[in-house]
Amino acid sequence: MIAEALLYAATLPFTSKPHRKYIRYSVNLWSRANRCSRQWAEHETNTRRAILAAIAGCKQRRTAVVLGSGLLRDVPIKELAASFDTVVLIDLVHVATVRMKMRRKAYRNVRLIERDLSGYDALAAGEQPEPLGFLRNVPYLDLVVSANLLSQIGRGAQRRFEAERERMPEGTVEQLIAAHLSGLSRMPFKSCLVTDVSYAVIDRNGKTHEEADLMHGVAVPDARAAWAWPVVPIGEESPDYQVIHQVIAAW
Repeated sequence: MIAEALLYAATLPFTSKPHRKYIRYSVNLWSRANRCSRQWAEHETNTRRAILAAIAGCKQRRTAVVLGSGLLRDVPIKELAASFDTVVLIDLVHVATVRMKMRRKAYRNVRLIERDLSGYDALAAGEQPEPLGFLRNVPYLDLVVSANLLSQIGRGAQRRFEAERERMPEGTVEQLIAAHLSGLSRMPFKSCLVTDVSYAVIDRNGKTHEEADLMHGVAVPDARAAWAWPVVPIGEESPDYQVIHQVIAAW
């Protein structure tokens, strides 16, 4: 708890006021990632491998943007920084450990930007959500990576929708997931999508007790790679159950 409190305190001054409410989530993710590093290692390696394959397919390497850069455990930042003139990391919060890593490694061509990528507020205002529309204004953009972000947009939107159904349209979650996918596919840059698409709660005997579609029925691109990610391994929250997410990568 002390490490988490210190990370929260170190992150707070560098986070804009509208996004400070999300620091706790990022700190909790940092803590779980450390506890589950062995079980998450294959997922992180597979994600990095997919991004590296997308980099290899780029004819030009001027600017790369990573959406949902998070803790950078699953993002090959060294290779991105070496391959592109400019790398932009976008997330709601960049925790202090990430900022220190950027300074320590002297990634002078890497920029950190805070941004809500969900499109929820635009939809609440009665607008057509285009959460990735800002990418049109990024000069010389050759690669956009959506790194284990899309299901989090869906889950966050679902929580907000359930708390304020009276002001949001039906199909809010589906619209926002579709808007993200559309933003990746309809612009003239190469994209790499890595996202968990479903989860299952499984007991020690292999019996499935609960399943859910994290894409809420929205079609995703054909996967070039797929794997299982034990997001909550046995012993993390329960001695008897684990939560396994199915992940796809498309580039």
